[in-house]
Amino acid sequence: MLTRDTIPPELLADVKNYLNITWDDASTDALVCGYIAAASAYLDGKIGGGPDYTKDGLPRTLLMEHCRYQRDSALDVFENNYRALILGAQNERLEVAQDGVVETI
Repeated sequence: MLTRDTIPPELLADVKNYLNITWDDASTDALVCGYIAAASAYLDGKIGGGPDYTKDGLPRTLLMEHCRYQRDSALDVFENNYRALILGAQNERLEVAQDGVVETI
């Protein structure tokens, strides 16, 4: 899980870009870091494990959207609107036992 102190600078920059935040100041960075940390905690619980939010894929897409919904004070509808993507991300994390070896697919 990401915390405010462990967010990679490139992820912070990508989220700020996604949210159309073009200015740099400490208070805005702290606010966006809070969005990212909250989104990470929520999605880690829903998806399972610790997805890599720095790589393109469903977890990153969901993180970006969760941050957008936080900024827009619309978290009450996030899960309903993104249920299919959350389930898709969960399915990506399923582990399948094959010949005694557990593989993540």
